[in-house]
Amino acid sequence: MEITIINRTNADVSRYEEQFAKIAENARKVLDLDSDYQISVTFVRSVTIHKINRDYRGIDRPTDVISFAVLDDLDFYTEEEELKDLGDLFINIDYARRQAREYGHSEMREICFLFTHGLLHCLGYDHMSEEEEKEMFALQDRILDPVVSRS
Repeated sequence: MEITIINRTNADVSRYEEQFAKIAENARKVLDLDSDYQISVTFVRSVTIHKINRDYRGIDRPTDVISFAVLDDLDFYTEEEELKDLGDLFINIDYARRQAREYGHSEMREICFLFTHGLLHCLGYDHMSEEEEKEMFALQDRILDPVVSRS
């Protein structure tokens, strides 16, 4: 899986590249995926994700991660090659840092959790019902835990 990382913050996010690649490889194995997929990850601050959340989702507050899945709008894509693009993730570095402290785990774990969560959304998983949530959260654990420990 090709992962493009864009940094719109002043934080050093290069340390996540290797972990994201490992998560993507583990997701490929667990979900039996094609290896040709691509996804972009943009690191932003709370102000930016607040605007994105308000403008595109109609929710007037910041959040931790937003995913724009290509699979959500298949009518727009006609070429099979275009379907290899899973979409775009926006990770709020401010929220991730705060949530890591609140949940008592590392910033690495939280950022990688948000990447895994967003990746699964881009692959068509959701958690709107209790059954969907169980499936998606179990997959998150199977994909993430071998790569980044909970402690």
